[in-house]
Amino acid sequence: MPEKISNKERMKIPRQIMPEQNPLERRNNFGEVNLGFTEELAKMEALRCIQCPKPTCIEGCPVGVKIGDFIALVAEGDFLGAAEKMKEDNLLPAICGRVCPQEEQCEVKCVVGKKNEPVAIGRLERFVADYERETVGIRVPSLKPKTGKRVAIVGSGPAGLSCAGDLIQMGHDITVFEALHELGGVLIYGIPEFRLPKSIVKAEIDSLKTLGVEFVTNAVIGLTDTVDELMQKMASSSSEGMDSQTSPSQGGYDAVFIAVGAGLPYFLNIPGENLNGVYSSNEFLTRVNLMKAYRFPEFDTPVFNCKDKNIAVFGGGNTAMDTVRISKRLGARNAYIIYRRSDVEMPARAEEIHHAKEEGIEFILLSNPLEFIGDERGWLKSVKIQKMELGEPDSSGRRRPIPIPGSDYILPIDMAVISIGNGSNPIIQKTTPDLQYNKWGNILVDENTMKTSKKGVFAGGDIVTGGATVILAMGAGRKAAASINEFLNSES
Repeated sequence: MPEKISNKERMKIPRQIMPEQNPLERRNNFGEVNLGFTEELAKMEALRCIQCPKPTCIEGCPVGVKIGDFIALVAEGDFLGAAEKMKEDNLLPAICGRVCPQEEQCEVKCVVGKKNEPVAIGRLERFVADYERETVGIRVPSLKPKTGKRVAIVGSGPAGLSCAGDLIQMGHDITVFEALHELGGVLIYGIPEFRLPKSIVKAEIDSLKTLGVEFVTNAVIGLTDTVDELMQKMASSSSEGMDSQTSPSQGGYDAVFIAVGAGLPYFLNIPGENLNGVYSSNEFLTRVNLMKAYRFPEFDTPVFNCKDKNIAVFGGGNTAMDTVRISKRLGARNAYIIYRRSDVEMPARAEEIHHAKEEGIEFILLSNPLEFIGDERGWLKSVKIQKMELGEPDSSGRRRPIPIPGSDYILPIDMAVISIGNGSNPIIQKTTPDLQYNKWGNILVDENTMKTSKKGVFAGGDIVTGGATVILAMGAGRKAAASINEFLNSES
């Protein structure tokens, strides 16, 4: 540690402010909003950690990062050592440092936060990851000897990548199958460049490739191959010298981890939802983020021309915030968030709501859409909205919105994006009927092991929990990796 400093002195250090783009400038570009700590800011923030003998912050981390240990190294200025310590439990720290809701997980458990603001754990994680990547490149851990076991991972989102990172280090051969043409799952198609630059995702995936993880794109498991076909033991694979020649699509996997996420969009089910100009957030974000529609015609996937238009996004989560902030960057005259509860009940991160308001997003709260209204050509022109008031809490713990009679009004809009959540893609369910599912189509697993009802098949992430956070999906991936390793060892 640097010169001796008492906990009393540490508690007097204010939480350091992360530099960020000016709102008036950033709302016109897709550059990253948060600019990251400098070395001086990182060391000062790290000094705020009082190094608890029983660090409760780790309890809030789904992947179990040794938070106090890596922060102590930051305080000493050993940033590379801090990166190495952090990556003992998390191979995707630059991603997690940007998009994970630390304020609801590790930071909410921070002892410093009981009297002051909590230590900025997520921002320190981001700093350390960025420092390593920018100075020496992403270093990879050593691997255990090869076991000869093969694992197929379905989906290259956070759960799949986390599981792959752990299993490859255990000595198993790993193939990750991705349905899209780019790797990263929701990290690529769902989160905009200004929150998570695609170069960051690519760099962390490339580190897994360096470890030996094999990736196969354009592979829709359930269509190109079923789960059963992945696990089918080919007669040739048991012949001497043939196993190493088995291609990814020829089966012969000893275990499968299903991490396909929750990519089936929910809709409002109101009249007019089929009008031109009404999108799901999935389609809109995929076009903009993955297919770079915001740079049309340089990239040939078009998106609705938002310039000088009125754009409404329906929902109150992080995805809704991403969508409406993109609309503003695409030139919307007015960009609205329309949400049926108040801002207190909004599930989006406070930082995302704050940034949206700074960028000029208008929040129309306690309002519920009743009908989309189109013109004679079938294009959206307005939405009928009913005002709401809050009653008693419902099953979600939030106060239930109740319609106010006679409060309807018409709001002129040119484009609407529905962002009220996602369900499970039915492809796996249709082609693997011997897995057990709940009524929403989520795969049922043992929460302690991530085992499904089918031997050798494990599942985790949003396909199990429904839409959740990146870090919770990664935690499921790590838990599954430990169970898969145990299963493979027991089958030897």
